[in-house]
Amino acid sequence: MTCGMAHATPDILCIGSVLWDIIGRSSVHMERGSDVGGRITRLPGGVALNIAMAARAYGMTPALLSVVGRDEEGDTLVAALDRLNLITDTLYRSEDLPTDVYMAVEGANGLIAAIADAHSLERVGDKILAPLDGPLRGFAGPIALDGNLTRDLLARIAGDDRFAGADLRVAPASPGKADRLMPFLTHASTTLYVNLEEAGLLLHAPQPDAPTAAQALRARGLHRAVVTDGPRRAACAHSGGIVARDPRPVMVTRVTGAGDTFMAAHIAAEVAGAGPQAALDRALDAAATYVSGDTY
Repeated sequence: MTCGMAHATPDILCIGSVLWDIIGRSSVHMERGSDVGGRITRLPGGVALNIAMAARAYGMTPALLSVVGRDEEGDTLVAALDRLNLITDTLYRSEDLPTDVYMAVEGANGLIAAIADAHSLERVGDKILAPLDGPLRGFAGPIALDGNLTRDLLARIAGDDRFAGADLRVAPASPGKADRLMPFLTHASTTLYVNLEEAGLLLHAPQPDAPTAAQALRARGLHRAVVTDGPRRAACAHSGGIVARDPRPVMVTRVTGAGDTFMAAHIAAEVAGAGPQAALDRALDAAATYVSGDTY
């Protein structure tokens, strides 16, 4: 364990991937085999961590439930998170597993390719949930959960009494992992955040637009569905109906982490008392600011 914000009380839990992001970005259009100039950065990342960092920027106090190795990369990462005032003493620090890493290449035409090496998170299993039986027992705030956990662990969480009735906010991490979230379609209190492609994979049929997809997910039994579609209309289907809005147009300069920023902004807005339309508006504006390269 680490010290981190040991005496802080969290108001959101972020469960899932905490790792290093290695991102190569170029301002030119790229195709398979492209060899171009650009910038390569290493930043703290992972879906759960991206949500936590964005939530912190909106004034929330996130605690991280994940695994970080006791290697040099892990010590450096945890030190960086402590400086960001995230609660890190809830992390599982592994003696024998390396710190996970994500690598992506982005061009002017968006994400070209990415590889997520989250094997330590997959191997450590439910050890990351230990704080729920200790200092976080009975936590009643929102819980952000990402699909980088194994299919088995996600299914167990969906049926776990500790999460029954919890304000679960779930994201698939990538289209390739969307089907891992099937058990949450009938969880009594889950809000699912997906893009249009991921919604189609969960519904086993392509969807024409976000409002249609959100309503179809609700019809399958989901408590609440938030569906985005890049620069096109986004929607939130809930027990009282559906709200939708087109994102404001911006020049896209980065894409990795945009969905996580959207999700964190939506959660923070609702915690602050915003209704369905206002929360969706706030999240869309935050994501637009993020992808344009401005600070949020």
